[in-house]
Amino acid sequence: MTMRKYYHILNLRISKSLFTTQTSIVHQTSHVESHHRKPPPPPPSYQSTHSNLNRRFITPQLSTIHTSALPLYENKSALDYQVTVKGREVITAAITPANLHRHPLSNLDLLLPPIEAGVYLCYKKKDNIDMSTNTVMKTIKKSLAGVLSTFYPLAGQIVPNKYGELEVLCNNNGVEFVHAHADVEMKDLDLYRPDYSVRGKLVPKLNHIHGLLSVQVTELKCGSLIISCTFNHQLTDGYSLNMFLVAWAKYAQSETIFNIPSFQTSLLNPRHPPRYESSVDNLYIPISSLPPPSSFEEPLDSRMYYVHAKSIERIQYEASTKEGTKSKLLSFTAFLWKLLANGKSDVVNTPSRMGIVVNGRRFLGENNEKNASFMENYYGNVVSIPYGVATNSDLKAMPLHEVANQVHQFVAKATHEEHFRGLVDWVQLHRPKRAAARLYVGNKKSEGGGVVVSSGQGLPIKDIDFGWGKPEFGSYHVPWGSQTGYICTMPSTCRNGDWVVYMHLKQEEFNVIDHGAPNVFTPLSIDTFF
Repeated sequence: MTMRKYYHILNLRISKSLFTTQTSIVHQTSHVESHHRKPPPPPPSYQSTHSNLNRRFITPQLSTIHTSALPLYENKSALDYQVTVKGREVITAAITPANLHRHPLSNLDLLLPPIEAGVYLCYKKKDNIDMSTNTVMKTIKKSLAGVLSTFYPLAGQIVPNKYGELEVLCNNNGVEFVHAHADVEMKDLDLYRPDYSVRGKLVPKLNHIHGLLSVQVTELKCGSLIISCTFNHQLTDGYSLNMFLVAWAKYAQSETIFNIPSFQTSLLNPRHPPRYESSVDNLYIPISSLPPPSSFEEPLDSRMYYVHAKSIERIQYEASTKEGTKSKLLSFTAFLWKLLANGKSDVVNTPSRMGIVVNGRRFLGENNEKNASFMENYYGNVVSIPYGVATNSDLKAMPLHEVANQVHQFVAKATHEEHFRGLVDWVQLHRPKRAAARLYVGNKKSEGGGVVVSSGQGLPIKDIDFGWGKPEFGSYHVPWGSQTGYICTMPSTCRNGDWVVYMHLKQEEFNVIDHGAPNVFTPLSIDTFF
């Protein structure tokens, strides 16, 4: 189900206060059936790690995930493996606030649909380091309970308040932890098609009741490990996710966590009186104003590519002018926009939309040193999604540097404090009505398609060492439920400057990429990293 359908259903249910906080209605995947048993509520005092161990429940050999439950794919041998769940339990924070309380979502959090944002990290078996099951499980569970004491809202539940708006109940409900075994070796994983090889098997779903985080450790047949997490995007953006991963790894090695997260949503309070620039109306829309979903929607597929630094530098050079050098992300976005337009020969006059996710932390703190310090460690969503519109015929005719200028123009509208303060105020003026980014929820077919580009270059792969070295490979994983395309760039672990690019697009768009720029986009292979 697409995001537009989700919002349409949500809008119909609002009057009945029926809220869905899990992503199962946004996308359907093959996943392990879970046992939803709520642990006892925490006592109104600080708890010890020892007491939490007694509250965990373990169900060995719950189920097995078979590839037969997944869509067919021509190279079946590459996917012919199963994942067996060896244990499932709830990990609670070792120490929690004395009083059960509710953590309000910020106005920017309220703009996010219930997308599951995940990450998985691949660790090769090392002969000179103890990576036994007992050592790994003990390290991961103990450090997870510890780091949840600092990131305590993640151990809570997301629930509606009396106005129907979502907030976090900080009750130490816990985080679901899955221990699994995959009947496959690391070298045989098909990373090029993550929807077939990763989704529903190596990355967990948010199965715990109204949960905000799930964790899975999967042991492979070769002795290697995959550690993965899934977050509820309504509380966690990519920047926040990265903060958690680094802190978790530091806790595992008994290192000091210097960047203590801030959950002060008051940093994003609306102004009095609220005010905003008219451009915000073009970027966001109340869900009550969404048109009915289309009866026919082509599903998106996922792919991962490897892009060498030389290709990125060449694209950046061609996208820049004497007036100034464009950033690599901006240049890459322009290149993709033009490339996809070149493949639309039958609808050259149809509009095409391209957007970029902008992190607002730097801009919200640029005029106030104190705010800058708080925003640097702020945990929550601080993003905006500006986008531009151009016809495919114009994009085909323009040289790359002109397309890059258009990208620069629409991004520049969101790269200042007033834009984000205005966005906070815009949400305030529309509450309690839900709203969303126009580009996320899609457009009418006659209005053309759209793509969102997100920079995942901050994925701190080199800092996620739990005691057995940094991962050989790591990637975000976002089971996408929108008809709008999604592209995320990430750093390579094996060569400085190279990128791994994760995409959700239509099959015809992948055909354009594969045939139009094979010298830039190489299908991702696990062999690259070993």
